[in-house]
Amino acid sequence: MAASVPAPVPKSLLAATSYLAPPDAAKLAEAYAFAEEMHRGMLRRSGEPFITHPVAVTEILAEMKLDGSALIAGLLHDTVEDTPATFEQVEERFGEVVRRIVEGETKISKLAVRVYENEQAENLRQMLLAMTSDVRIILVKLADRLHNMRTLRFMPPHKQLSISEETLEIFAPLAHRLGINHIKNELEDIAFRYLEPERYLQLQRQVRMRQSEREAYVKKSIKLLEGRLTQEGLTFELSGRSKHLYSIHRKMLRDHRNLDQIFDLMAIRAILDPEPNGHGLAQEDNEKAVCYRALGIVHSLWTPIPGRFKDYVAVPKPNGYQSLHTTVIGLQGQPIEVQIRTRRMHEVAEFGVAAHWAYKEGMTDKAEVQRRLDWMKQLLEVDTSSEDAGAFVDAVKTDIFSERVLVFTPAGDVVNLPRGSTPIDFAYHVHTEVGHRCIGARVNGEIVPLNHELTTGDRVEVLTNRSSQYGPSADWLNIVVTRGAKQKIKHYFRAQARQMQLEGGKRALERALRRRSLPVAKLTTRAKLEEVAKQLVNVENVE
Repeated sequence: MAASVPAPVPKSLLAATSYLAPPDAAKLAEAYAFAEEMHRGMLRRSGEPFITHPVAVTEILAEMKLDGSALIAGLLHDTVEDTPATFEQVEERFGEVVRRIVEGETKISKLAVRVYENEQAENLRQMLLAMTSDVRIILVKLADRLHNMRTLRFMPPHKQLSISEETLEIFAPLAHRLGINHIKNELEDIAFRYLEPERYLQLQRQVRMRQSEREAYVKKSIKLLEGRLTQEGLTFELSGRSKHLYSIHRKMLRDHRNLDQIFDLMAIRAILDPEPNGHGLAQEDNEKAVCYRALGIVHSLWTPIPGRFKDYVAVPKPNGYQSLHTTVIGLQGQPIEVQIRTRRMHEVAEFGVAAHWAYKEGMTDKAEVQRRLDWMKQLLEVDTSSEDAGAFVDAVKTDIFSERVLVFTPAGDVVNLPRGSTPIDFAYHVHTEVGHRCIGARVNGEIVPLNHELTTGDRVEVLTNRSSQYGPSADWLNIVVTRGAKQKIKHYFRAQARQMQLEGGKRALERALRRRSLPVAKLTTRAKLEEVAKQLVNVENVE
């Protein structure tokens, strides 16, 4: 019987992965043939051949210009879970790295949002730890989730709701935390459409009503700014940016605003291409300088609105995002937001950690990627044995997936905390003893209560009691939001309780010895302790 002819790689996949070197492209073709053979005869709920799913996932990964191993893992990510293929086969044909990515993604596929049993909570921790071992595991999973969300209409209604809920609670925040904004935005909008269909359609209609008017306004503003930037000799690219629906919805709820009160529905985005080694500066300093220069041009053209400027160039977001945001009074007295960044900053803004794993002559900035994942690994490596499963999951959602605030120490160091954090959370983040001895705090030079909620830009100074006898209050457990602070406070009280038990036992023993006229001083060595014990309880030996 003649061997089957390998299926040709789809043209769309060839086009998407055209940046690969010939050896990697050949290996990708081999992976496609293997995946197509394994999934042959299988259909998706849409009625399409199953192979269309891994192909779509791989094309999403290719948009981020990921390396050959990530793309091959994208093609193979469902083979072991859904076909007779084994991890050993994957490793034998495509290498240990591809196997590790496929194996990690397969484990994550079993993740559930609502975890009630302790064993499942530990599984969640192990899954998230696996993700930190290689960022490509996370990227394949996010691409897999994105394509599944794009085809969610073929699932039954109850599945649409549960998958959308999981997406909004876990995967969209994870994409945001990693800085992969284009995936985060699409995941949020699709989940929003299924979870709140009436509100989604209502907001969509409201936004579309004046969309053409806003686009015309942005187009005129771009033309004006284009002339000034060209006049100043800058190399740049200008475009309009629309805010996605879920972000608008969340902002309206959070700030109690209507649609007309949101200034950044449309924004101008300026992507700058600074000259290499401009003015003899290092690349990073050169990029910052050209951003501030462009900001000066924008502010000379239009009047900035006080309090509407954010500098993420000097102080990047925790996910690495860098950009200058300023809202100005533009043409016809209408406010408009302008975002300014370099092309490198733009790649990081769109692709986050994936930008550091992009396919560039086979090289990747792995050290930078791993640094970005250290926050997750440190959190997950904390002991969970004494923690309730539900509390662990809630803590993971707070510490990993929640929005963040960036505050400063008196020395100017940046501290990254979950939104809602207090000076006590800050103190324990600095050092356990600083937390234990905290008696107050100054925020921006003013004394604040310990339950004060910190906001981005705050300068925080912790006031401490120098006495080693001073410790935290049990009430703090109702104030702090970070898992680390809660665990350190609980550990303190467990240690205190144990010490009290030891001292109580010692006092009881001393009383018993005195009643029998046995000297306490004899309890200094094991031999003497055994001698006293024999007299006290009439036993021959003490273990």
